[in-house]
Amino acid sequence: MTVDLRGRSYLSEPDFTAEEITHLLDLAADLKAARRAGTERPRLTGRHLALIFEKTSTRTCCAFEVAAADQGAATTCLGPGDTHLGTKETGADTARVLGRMFDAIEYRGSAQSVVTDLAAHSGVPVYSGLTDTAHPAQSLCDVLTMREQSLKPLTGIAYAYLGDARNNMGNSLLAMGALLGMDVRIAAPARLHPDPAHVTACRELAEHSGARITLTEDVEFAVRGADFLYTDVWVSMGEPAETWHERIDLLRPYRVDAKVLAATGNPDVGFLHCLPSLHDDRTVLGRRLRDSYGLNGAEVADEVFSSAASLVFDQAENRPHTIKAVLVATLED
Repeated sequence: MTVDLRGRSYLSEPDFTAEEITHLLDLAADLKAARRAGTERPRLTGRHLALIFEKTSTRTCCAFEVAAADQGAATTCLGPGDTHLGTKETGADTARVLGRMFDAIEYRGSAQSVVTDLAAHSGVPVYSGLTDTAHPAQSLCDVLTMREQSLKPLTGIAYAYLGDARNNMGNSLLAMGALLGMDVRIAAPARLHPDPAHVTACRELAEHSGARITLTEDVEFAVRGADFLYTDVWVSMGEPAETWHERIDLLRPYRVDAKVLAATGNPDVGFLHCLPSLHDDRTVLGRRLRDSYGLNGAEVADEVFSSAASLVFDQAENRPHTIKAVLVATLED
């Protein structure tokens, strides 16, 4: 099957078919191997990318800049306060301006409607670097990491996400697994399950792909036999600090520690996290949680984060490779 993604945007996982996602994964693996071998060939020389960051970023910003530079493209980074987007200028007008100057636009911010507006009005490919409801750039690199670390085909891989499943990572991991026919388990308090409409849409995807979707409050049931465990921070960017008290009460039972790892019954289980992670008390926020709540780390214990099971830095390394695949696939002539 010939896959042609030129001119396409990537705003959420279902923007691409399972075959198209697989093509991106194959391309990312090839580009990663070429970079390591020193044989990478720039395919995007002369292209210009606008990178809009209304939310702070380490991995997404660096991954887009490295990916673009490796492929010969130039980037212009617009941080918080560097545009009039949403204050003096609509998303549609911003899109029309940037689309006249740049070959593609990346957006990282709050509302999914903003990235949708950019895609609708810019006339160039637009990529989501994260919104409150989706993080497709992350889920793509997560699946590449799982594929690298498992001998099973994607349809045979089971992963369990523990914690706040209403957030962008819960949504994206559910959608990506449903699209690719994987075994997806979500373990979270019922009030922190993904939006029912999103679950329904993912179940419809699963009907075509053969994916298995499980939503439960039972951690041991969710993790039994899993190949990978995944978690994310309990309070997301932009949420008020007082949210911590409520979330800690709700999510303590979903903390990934050595006991949870053992409950999988899989000695080769891998641990995944999109980062940054609160796994010890060596940060300002980590010390605040220790002093206020007696927690040494939050969503994951350091005994897991720093263990041989942890694949979190492999994930981070894969971010530029999967982003590079999206750039090449959508921008190459």
